[in-house]
Amino acid sequence: MSDEDRPQLRRGWTTGACATAAARAAYEALVRGVFPDPVSIALPNGARPAFALACTEHGEGFARAGVIKDAGDDPDVTHGALIMATVRLGQAGEGVRFRAGEGVGTVTRPGLALEPGEPAINPVPREMMRNAIAEAAEALGGPQDVEIEIGVADGEKLAERTLNGRLGIVGGLSILGTTGVVIPFSCAAWISSIHRGIDVARAVGADHLVGATGSTSEKALQTHFSMPDVALIEMGDFVGGMLKYLRQHPVRRITVGGGFAKMTKLGQGMLDLHSKRGAVDLDWLAQRVRDAGAPEDLARGITSANTANEVLDRCAAAGVDIATEVARHGWRTAAKVLEGSGALLDVAIINRHGQVIAVEGPHPVS
Repeated sequence: MSDEDRPQLRRGWTTGACATAAARAAYEALVRGVFPDPVSIALPNGARPAFALACTEHGEGFARAGVIKDAGDDPDVTHGALIMATVRLGQAGEGVRFRAGEGVGTVTRPGLALEPGEPAINPVPREMMRNAIAEAAEALGGPQDVEIEIGVADGEKLAERTLNGRLGIVGGLSILGTTGVVIPFSCAAWISSIHRGIDVARAVGADHLVGATGSTSEKALQTHFSMPDVALIEMGDFVGGMLKYLRQHPVRRITVGGGFAKMTKLGQGMLDLHSKRGAVDLDWLAQRVRDAGAPEDLARGITSANTANEVLDRCAAAGVDIATEVARHGWRTAAKVLEGSGALLDVAIINRHGQVIAVEGPHPVS
């Protein structure tokens, strides 16, 4: 079957996008008494999809709307879940505040993008909701100080099929997404798209390619290296799939980059960085902390950390450059795959704030 004949996998919407649509609809009903259906929202890339409402409720001092999540062809545990948003007036000057409703978890441990005690509504979905409320408030002349409570029907049960419990997120699911769009998880389809991206970049003469694990890392690396869009490869978790193809279809320089946890897995020797393929080895990371010159009490404590990012935070507080040590080991893993290519190789690590904090290379691969 040719690529043209293969069925195209259908994209879907993140829980963050669905929560934003529900919040926008509930806000409009709170202000003017009518629910927009369908309701349109702006995604981070500027697209404006419309969402049908699955349920609505308007009572004294609140409005509530629900959207059914459509994950497209992705095997997502939240596909078909009812995402609810309840909007109430807030205190003057407080802006938009968030609460975890039934089925949405609460953060209880450090090392995540949110502080302990916060509802598990990630930063990008929060920003999407703030923007949606600001846009609606301007259009309708309504208030900008509101409380948004997000809930997910059966969310606590669904969360049992996720890593939330291990990460210390209790009571339900996380509201996720950095783009608003779910790209179906398919190894063959994704790796094929990586290959096609490399083919196009080489065809237009790009001699330095950047493969990043996600959109935050990609933006940071594009800025850091002043890269054109065509040189950016949507690598995702498939470091091996990208590097093996580049060994056969070489370019002058290759940069592999991602967040600290993903690059720790690369340093451990993993070439597929998806959570299903393996976890961060805290014992391995503790030894790297020792190699970076940390005192033994800090290194021993690493083995009980909740997440790799907590390790990064602890090391930063102690003045220990663990990121460079991890990048060095990641470079060795990647270089083995590219052996004989003669390419220049860098491995970069990006923190949660989108900052490049370590780069190993460029060094030539022998």
